[in-house]
Amino acid sequence: MHKYSVRCPICDEVQDPMSLACSKGHDVLLRTSYEASQLIPKDLPGIWKFYDWLPVEGIIREGTGNTVTYKSEAFARELGLSDLYIAYNGYWPEKHASMMTCTFKDLEAYPTMQRLLERKDNRIMVVASAGNTARAFAHVCCITGQPLLLVVPEKSAHRLWTLHEDTSPICLVTVEGDYYNAIELASNVASKEGFVSEGGAKNVARRDGMGTVMLDAVLTMKKLPMHYFQAVGSGTGGISAWEAAIRLIRDGRFGNVLPQLHLAQNLPCAPLISMWSGNIATKGTVDEKCPKDMYDDVLFNRKPPFSIVGGVRDALQATTGRIYGIDNAAAAHAQQLFEELEEIDINPAAAVAVAALMEAVEKGTIGKNDSIVLNITGGGMERLRRDHNLYPIIPDMRVSAHDPEAEFKIAEKVAEKFQR
Repeated sequence: MHKYSVRCPICDEVQDPMSLACSKGHDVLLRTSYEASQLIPKDLPGIWKFYDWLPVEGIIREGTGNTVTYKSEAFARELGLSDLYIAYNGYWPEKHASMMTCTFKDLEAYPTMQRLLERKDNRIMVVASAGNTARAFAHVCCITGQPLLLVVPEKSAHRLWTLHEDTSPICLVTVEGDYYNAIELASNVASKEGFVSEGGAKNVARRDGMGTVMLDAVLTMKKLPMHYFQAVGSGTGGISAWEAAIRLIRDGRFGNVLPQLHLAQNLPCAPLISMWSGNIATKGTVDEKCPKDMYDDVLFNRKPPFSIVGGVRDALQATTGRIYGIDNAAAAHAQQLFEELEEIDINPAAAVAVAALMEAVEKGTIGKNDSIVLNITGGGMERLRRDHNLYPIIPDMRVSAHDPEAEFKIAEKVAEKFQR
């Protein structure tokens, strides 16, 4: 057996390692199966300490970070919790946290890019993002020199910055429209010759990369937690945590009960809550005019991987999970309290997860002595601005989501920029 294989969870057929879909047509999220049955950390930098459980055959050494998990004291005491662990993803030198884009999207960008390099694929990677994912892919592409096309909503462009002065490998296109419009446009461009999609939730490298949050937490705690809290847009991070927990149970050393997923969305734009409660069609898109008035619009995705086999619905059912709707006032209060007590700034999306934990404590959903992991999906941005120079990524062009020629204009711009 090779280091890993990619399989369909329905028919168990081995697929091409780079495949995004089952060759027999099953509507599933493919999964990786690893030769290493137990999690043994490697003496490698950043995320690569989990090399045995990542679908790669090599590593990108420069610039990689990883989750830093620690037992909370001040915030846990405030909530009356005895076994709360913070899985921190961001920049915090005192904690040796060095995720230099201040978002856990770094965890999916590195293995995705490594796989592209392994295949010696010189096509231009296309990434649609509301900001954080784009920043993570920009970071790694500035290191590797791999050409990258970013397609982001116009109002998200302010989130695009990097520590690298040279941003020549990046072509940034802003779209008049929302994240879903950016996804559709990026998908159309990626289908053209010379381009390749990063794959979204269907990309096993992205999910296994994000799953290292759970791996780091369990190695720190020496056990699987009873509860796992995270704010989500598409819900892919929750799926990743569930899949990682399945592998850890098979490891045999950390327990045999799946952590209960507690996923949080930001009201009023919370499609997963509507899908979970059955208020909208699970296979359709969301008709809400969103995002609007959100504490953090990176948490909005019109078409999350909900009903697909192995998707959000299955993850919630398997873990008897819950979804929380957090309003802006609750998120703002949670952010202020967490930052004051833990003494580090966090991203607004992470504050939504903090608010969900506070709600669960208040309502008695979780026990005071239960073991809990709180995923802080991004943080340390204010600290990073004090310590480092940040360089904005300047848009190369602006298009309308309603322009029927938009994808062709983008392809022309990319060809011009990268001389292809």
